[in-house]
Amino acid sequence: MKILHILDHSLPLHSGYTFRSQNLFRAQRKLGYEPVIVTSPKHEESWQGDWADKEEINGFTYYRTGATPSLPGPMTSEARLMVALARRLYQVAREEQPVILHAHSPVLNALPALWVAHKLKLPLVYEIRAFWEDAAVDHGTTQEGSLRYRLTKRIETMVCRRADHVAILCNGLKNDLVARGIGAQKITPVFNGVNPDDFQPCPADEEYLDSWGLAGKKVIGFIGSFYRYEGLDLLVRSFARVAENQPDTVLLLVGGGEMEDELRALIASLGLTDRVVMPGRIPHERVPGVYAMIDILAYPRYSMRLTELVTPLKPLEAMAMGKVLVASDVGGHKELIDDGQTGVLFKAGDEQALAERLQMLLDNDQQREALQQQGMRWVREHHTWQQTTAVYQDIYAAIKR
Repeated sequence: MKILHILDHSLPLHSGYTFRSQNLFRAQRKLGYEPVIVTSPKHEESWQGDWADKEEINGFTYYRTGATPSLPGPMTSEARLMVALARRLYQVAREEQPVILHAHSPVLNALPALWVAHKLKLPLVYEIRAFWEDAAVDHGTTQEGSLRYRLTKRIETMVCRRADHVAILCNGLKNDLVARGIGAQKITPVFNGVNPDDFQPCPADEEYLDSWGLAGKKVIGFIGSFYRYEGLDLLVRSFARVAENQPDTVLLLVGGGEMEDELRALIASLGLTDRVVMPGRIPHERVPGVYAMIDILAYPRYSMRLTELVTPLKPLEAMAMGKVLVASDVGGHKELIDDGQTGVLFKAGDEQALAERLQMLLDNDQQREALQQQGMRWVREHHTWQQTTAVYQDIYAAIKR
């Protein structure tokens, strides 16, 4: 059964969004489905390399829409994007003859998919990974409660009412939609997961260990995108407290993004240049070897609607690798982490509380070992991609025409 997926962007771009997508497609293929993908003009806005109208990546077919120019005026660029995506999606759907359309957030993908589904009399699944209006708040393009924010929220709710089924990333998003009047029976969580073959205890990456000067050190680490809501500035300030009493401990921040320059300036102002390593982004296939060299993973997200509602992927990877983690007590973390059992939580935004949790774990090898074993056992029992994606069979069977 052919499923036509509509994405914001995809591989070869690297992001949590693209890696989740690739894992969903792999899992669907194992379930007997045939995923085909269309990406929006957002893909070409971010991808600077060569591309073609139709590409094969890791055995999956990707159709590209091509970039659309930015235009002045409120929502004009978004409107142009949706028109272009609707045309391309209609063309691909006529060619590929899918049984179901499956649009993934943001809502800019869902509206064109809704139009094409109506034109071709196809059922539509809308899968939400985060609400577009909340992501826009973090990016600084709107404010919570603004006219644009409220309008976007109303559009998102309308699409959920008209879609045949709504898949969501986690229970926080489901509860929010139910509060908007979307029937719970119409909403199915497709939780994040891990592939145990890709993420399991392994030797440290010796090349990085040597070039980054981490041999013989205790390492507190973060791997991911440097979004403002990740709280990496809080982590640096908390580490400054820990570093005073831990001369052999270093902080490793792997990745990049909007906070990179600000973080480097903060690190320099605190006199931590020789204690904090920021190597930039690394190839995805080398990530497990970097996890292996880290003693404690830190996830200090600030509290905002996005972090309270949405669960991240990285803590699951850390657990699968047999690593202990410290995370802020936002809703997205509490949905994944049992405090004191599979990880350690601290009060979001509290610099001192984070420093205390880090110090506690650095001082207690036995506690770290217990948390590592319990976290690894839990994620392998409940959050492999094979387990979390099995619900697609029920979703598709219920709406197939």
